[in-house]
Amino acid sequence: MQAFFRIIAGITLGTVLSAQAMAGNLQLQSPNGKLRLEVGLTEKGRPVYSLQFNRQPVILTSGLGLELKNVPSLVEGFTIRDSIYHQKDETWTPVWGEVSKIADRHNELVVVFHQEKEDRVMRMRFRLFDDGLGFRYEFDKQPNLNYFQVTDEHTEFALSGNHTAFWIPGDYDTNEYYYTKTRLLDVDASTVDGTGIGTHGYFHNHAVQSPLMMKTDEGLYINIFEAALIDYPAMHLMIDKKRMVLTSSLTPDALGTKAYMQTPHHTPWRTVIVSDKATDIVASKLILNLNEPSSIEDPSYIRPQKYIGIWWGMHVPNTMSWNYAHEPNIRLETTDWNALQPLPQHGASNKNVRRYIDFAAEHGFSSVLVEGWNVGWEDWAGNWKEEVFDFVTPYPDFDIKALNEYARSKGVKLMMHHETSSSVTNYERRIDKAIELMQQHGYDAVKTGYVGWIIPRGEKHDGQWMVNHFIRVAEKMAGARIMFNAHEAVRPTGLHRTWPNWVACEAARGNEFNAWSAGNPPAHETILPFTRLMGGPLDYTPGIFELKMDYYQPGNTNQVHTTLAKQLALYVTMYSPIQMAADLPENYEKRMDAFQFIKDVAVDWDDSRYLEAEPGEYLTVARKAKGSNDWFAGAITNENARTATFDLSFLDPGASYEATIYADAKNAHWQHNPGAYAIRRQKVNSKTVLKQALAPGGGVAISIKKSK
Repeated sequence: MQAFFRIIAGITLGTVLSAQAMAGNLQLQSPNGKLRLEVGLTEKGRPVYSLQFNRQPVILTSGLGLELKNVPSLVEGFTIRDSIYHQKDETWTPVWGEVSKIADRHNELVVVFHQEKEDRVMRMRFRLFDDGLGFRYEFDKQPNLNYFQVTDEHTEFALSGNHTAFWIPGDYDTNEYYYTKTRLLDVDASTVDGTGIGTHGYFHNHAVQSPLMMKTDEGLYINIFEAALIDYPAMHLMIDKKRMVLTSSLTPDALGTKAYMQTPHHTPWRTVIVSDKATDIVASKLILNLNEPSSIEDPSYIRPQKYIGIWWGMHVPNTMSWNYAHEPNIRLETTDWNALQPLPQHGASNKNVRRYIDFAAEHGFSSVLVEGWNVGWEDWAGNWKEEVFDFVTPYPDFDIKALNEYARSKGVKLMMHHETSSSVTNYERRIDKAIELMQQHGYDAVKTGYVGWIIPRGEKHDGQWMVNHFIRVAEKMAGARIMFNAHEAVRPTGLHRTWPNWVACEAARGNEFNAWSAGNPPAHETILPFTRLMGGPLDYTPGIFELKMDYYQPGNTNQVHTTLAKQLALYVTMYSPIQMAADLPENYEKRMDAFQFIKDVAVDWDDSRYLEAEPGEYLTVARKAKGSNDWFAGAITNENARTATFDLSFLDPGASYEATIYADAKNAHWQHNPGAYAIRRQKVNSKTVLKQALAPGGGVAISIKKSK
């Protein structure tokens, strides 16, 4: 292989990195020297790469390239025209987050591949951080590559063994599966129960979704995902069990095409995060560092907050409804809503909304989410209906003007809800008027939803068209100074750095599944930080105190698969700048001593420390509240009882603190006695090592406040 090297100054440090070659390959090391990347070509001219951690194989020699429609592929026939090295070391400040400062320290290698026969150029940009690798395909505007269609992406991740994996099936429309732990060779989507998921369908029994979390027999933790997903379909992973190779599998559109490209263009980053410590995986900021800086010049309207909502009552039995009336066939333009008989359990009634506003004001919550306020819920789901909601017309029993004025008088804001029922073309036609209504009444936050099959029909939740839709919504909401939280969306990939008004996302099996299905296994919340949360905050809706559904409906066997103390711990272990106190107000009023932790816990942080972690087993986290001396800590476990250890050496030396510990009672058990908890207080300092027993499916939440 012949290579021509061009050495340029580093972007930030101003230093020059010399090009290296060994055995014909280009090499790059991470700043701390633990990771080593090699890039080269096969005999047929296919670009390949490999990755090592402390001389242990992470990714064996793996191929790169794109398959194109009706034109020669971008897979083989390349030579290396150039290689460019950069270095960067800077610190940036997020608008909100787990920490107040993030270090971006990486070495970069750009390899310019030239396909001589077709006279086309493809660049590969590799960035090597201390905690992993990011790389992407880049295409300049060029005579022989202007418009092209991608039918397959052939990015490979060749593995060194049959690793233990935490996975959900490959599915273009939903992320709402529970996680399965098996060896990679044992992955079989047909064994996974999709009951309770409205839109699901495995596209291959040996396909899994990213992020994929793995652990090697040698004790390495490996996470494969993507960053900065823009104008491109989401990536799944196909498992070649004969070769032990993962290959990128892109979400197709209605015609079967994966991506439409116009140069200049680049793909999202493919990421490999690796460490011999599980805590390093969940603490990684690699994905955020691969996203562009904030596009919002004035983020002052973006407020991390806790909220309550008229929501959980729609999921538990015999409590509330979204729909105003029983009418299975309605038309927005002709239905006389005043002529319909209202249901007594309609959740968004003036009376009920005022009750929630009063509760929020009394206990210091910023906002009240109201679902079911707008016309159309009578036949909203499962009908392939395009004109399903108009997003501006309230039901007769929801006085939008009066309720917003009442909320403001109490120091509270209403949070808008836009369920699209996945009729996305309808939403895009109507979004400008919906935003006008929000601005008219002072809304500054909205929860969006995408339940059902996508319209335009044939498109997928994870396809390029929908990826672009979510970006359009982010931009429109930012222009109107509105925060938004998308449910049933494509999984996040760090784009909240670029659009910090995109405060949260769902894209996972949330807490609501516990109300009306087999639920979420006790291990679920110990896996999510290693998978779904790698890309950004999850609106998981914790804080359920009434944990068994037979409370609402005698004989109902459904339940939340945690203890009450674990529900408190989730406010710390499952990061989000918006956290819902999801249960009904009356259920909190019966346990105000435990509710105090939800009132106290912060949602924006100066520092976060991951103290203990093992995917699928346990997680122990401590966080320092933004602009405060207060710390909050939490620990959770799977179905096994264990002892969590809190080494409090991060506290200020010589200072005294009071810890309030919200723990599982001695007889607590997620299944048999989930509501049993105990609260105690004790003095602690930086020399304290606190040990706390966790019940099966349990947890502990701790408030640590500096003594005056």
